Amino acid sequence: MGFIFSKSMNESMKNQREFMLMSARLQLERQLIMQSEMRERQMAMQIAWSREFLKYFGTFFGFAAISLTAGAIKKKKPAFLVPIVPLSFILTYQYDLGYGTLLERMKGEAEDILETEKSKLQLPRGMITFESIEKARKEQSKFFIDK
Repeated sequence: MGFIFSKSMNESMKNQREFMLMSARLQLERQLIMQSEMRERQMAMQIAWSREFLKYFGTFFGFAAISLTAGAIKKKKPAFLVPIVPLSFILTYQYDLGYGTLLERMKGEAEDILETEKSKLQLPRGMITFESIEKARKEQSKFFIDK
């Protein structure tokens, strides 16, 4: 009688472990998908911001270029054209970020760093552990119970 009960109990525990493992895996998959969705939305917002900024900066650049060119011709001083150079770099960068391949190039560079320059990514004092967090918490806490 005890053997039958024990066998049934072992089977139940095995099923429970499998269910818990499947639940944990499903939860992890959902978390990963959610993090990916959040990252994609943040990147979309960054690109949209860059495109919107480009519209305003492009308008400013156009007015500035026309005004500075007219001033240089009228006053016969080519020095008026000098501010157009740095402004054009900013305009080009914003265009490349919003509509060009800057993000793909940055992604490629990041992948290269992850593959070939791992030592530059190491945290000071190594990986954070539960013990280091508990030690810091106990040092900062005025009220703690050490069991």
